[in-house]
Amino acid sequence: MAVRPVQVNIKALDGLAVGRFWGAALGWSVFRPGVTTYVGPGDDVVWPDPVFVCVDVVPVPEPKTATKNRVHLDLATTSAAQQAELVARLRALGATPVDVGQGDVPWTVLADPEGNEFCVLEPRETYRDTGPIAAVVVDCADPRAMAGFWGEAMDWTLHEVTDDRAVFRSAEGTGPYLEFLRTPDVKTVPDRVHLDLLPRPGDDKEAEVARLRALGATDIDLGQGDVPWTCLADPEGHEFCVLAPS
Repeated sequence: MAVRPVQVNIKALDGLAVGRFWGAALGWSVFRPGVTTYVGPGDDVVWPDPVFVCVDVVPVPEPKTATKNRVHLDLATTSAAQQAELVARLRALGATPVDVGQGDVPWTVLADPEGNEFCVLEPRETYRDTGPIAAVVVDCADPRAMAGFWGEAMDWTLHEVTDDRAVFRSAEGTGPYLEFLRTPDVKTVPDRVHLDLLPRPGDDKEAEVARLRALGATDIDLGQGDVPWTCLADPEGHEFCVLAPS
């Protein structure tokens, strides 16, 4: 029994506009199957995608606060020229440069049209085969503790764990990495961006939720009401949802 990340959930005032931005940023298609805007590869909706962690943009009435998101995307590039071209194209789409204290680094920090931070990385061999999303990055206080919880929660492989970071990737070695990076700041507001997880085929969602609670996850109320998914938080308070198989 285990769950796997299937999408990054982004809250937005204008879900369709933010979804279109991310579709253009990633070179993926934009779908509007209902209230949310789904961004994924291919010309038809394939859910869950067998390889990639996709993006689902959910409309909400509250704007993003000035607080930096504790979850963000790192975008992959294959050359310095492609990195420069991608940054220029994203800025033309409405992205803006932001200073999150990164200093003089080889990657570029931007924010989408509603202020959600992300990075355009310089070419790195590690991310040569991830697709457009190199990594989903989570700020945390204790990467080793996060490795313990998430290593039991997911069926992804732990590639590295130190005092400064923990790195996971799917057991198949495909798609993006999931990285927990140690940061000095603490969580103060609900996450604007979070992971949505799905049980493997044949696994029971409620049994998975009970297992996650036993590992240290806690129930949270985000105003979701009566919905088929379950909202939880990991031991450091990062929100995530366990979805019901379709």
